[in-house]
Amino acid sequence: MRTSRVEGFSDGVLAIIITIMVLELQIPEGPTFNDFMRATGTGLLSYVLSFAYVGIYWNNHHHLLQLTDNIRGAVLWANLHLLFWLSLLPFTTAWMDESGFPRVPVMLYGVNLLGAAVAFFIMQSLIIRAQGEGSVLKRAVGKDRKGKASTVLYLTGIASAWFIGDSTIVPDILALLCFVSVAVMWLIPDRRMERVILERELQA
Repeated sequence: MRTSRVEGFSDGVLAIIITIMVLELQIPEGPTFNDFMRATGTGLLSYVLSFAYVGIYWNNHHHLLQLTDNIRGAVLWANLHLLFWLSLLPFTTAWMDESGFPRVPVMLYGVNLLGAAVAFFIMQSLIIRAQGEGSVLKRAVGKDRKGKASTVLYLTGIASAWFIGDSTIVPDILALLCFVSVAVMWLIPDRRMERVILERELQA
């Protein structure tokens, strides 16, 4: 199967995920900034973080499939596995924000992010295996230091969330900082994929 069908389906799902998340934002009852902060303040920040994650996966998914010529059945299921975890983001984002960032919702948000990362890694690994020796995707991914660092930060964030209690907000802030750090790390342009994609285009 060509990659265009997988890309089209995935793009549609990601667009729906973003739409659902923005609909969760509360409209302020009044016209003042205080009204905005009470109704939407933290919700908007949570939305921005989750929107960034969806954007990161959309971008990486696009690059991944640009280095893939054909899709096999196992990759189709791996793609659905990735979309499953991403489709949970509106729920985990809303619960974390509306409940005031307590232990279980923050942990679940971290598990959601970790699940998506693992799903992307599985999909990436299946494509590399299908390409065999001299895999162009494997060459582009390299040692995948970002992926490994992301996993460590997700686990650190989840572990920090476990220690969230009523008496302190330090573990809460540390957990969210870990999740934000991963997003910032992936928002910084990564030229590995683009470099290999350009090489393939020049050779075509």
